[in-house]
Amino acid sequence: MELKLSDKTALVTGSYRGTGLIIAKTLIDEGVNVFVHGLNIDQANSAVSMLGAGMPVSGNIDSQDGCDELLNQCSNRGVSILINNYGGADSGSWEASNSKDWLEAYEKNVLSAQRITQGLLPDLLNQTVGRIINIGTIGTSRPNSIMPAYYSAKGALATMTMSLAKKMSGTGVRVNLISPGMILTDEVKDSLLKKAKKSGESEDWESVESAAAKHLPTRKITTREEIAAIVAFLCSDYSRSIHGQNIKVDGGQLEVLM
Repeated sequence: MELKLSDKTALVTGSYRGTGLIIAKTLIDEGVNVFVHGLNIDQANSAVSMLGAGMPVSGNIDSQDGCDELLNQCSNRGVSILINNYGGADSGSWEASNSKDWLEAYEKNVLSAQRITQGLLPDLLNQTVGRIINIGTIGTSRPNSIMPAYYSAKGALATMTMSLAKKMSGTGVRVNLISPGMILTDEVKDSLLKKAKKSGESEDWESVESAAAKHLPTRKITTREEIAAIVAFLCSDYSRSIHGQNIKVDGGQLEVLM
């Protein structure tokens, strides 16, 4: 399917690594002009070098100053697609975390997206069609007992997404949330292979994945490429009727097994 995204301009936050990098690559392959974001300019330049395309921008968006730095580089540049991918989990627990940990989780997973979204809304509303896609987690529907600050922050991001979707009613801007389950990053794959080796189990990846995903109806761990493909579709005009949705990409874990 030709998504007809050529010559659109996107900002993908946190696109210097991981899932964000794959999202940036997928959009670039579809002809999108992508602002590739790093917390510092070296990270952004390195990512652009790996991708062979893209426009490097930087700013540590855990803070207002970092968000302002990034917005200064992107504002009035015709951005019509905003992917709020930046965020991250922590190793906190109910026993060990404190208010500072919770504030840091909100800065990283909620306020970074809020500040960038508010700063770019004028640009997005000036376009014929605009897209805002936030990256969350299925933990907003079924949080774990660990990492309470992270899951609470992502829950706030989900609520923020739906509020913004209502605000954008009647405009050309579509707003959605993608909530992945476990994502097959290099770190996850390496960890699962090491665990299999330590347990004396087969180190054949197909067997390792099947064992790790045995609780999923699909028996497959979601890849970063799958997440990026959904993002690209939501950026296209083919998704114009998809608005205010929390799209769960978790191998059917919540819908089928709950």
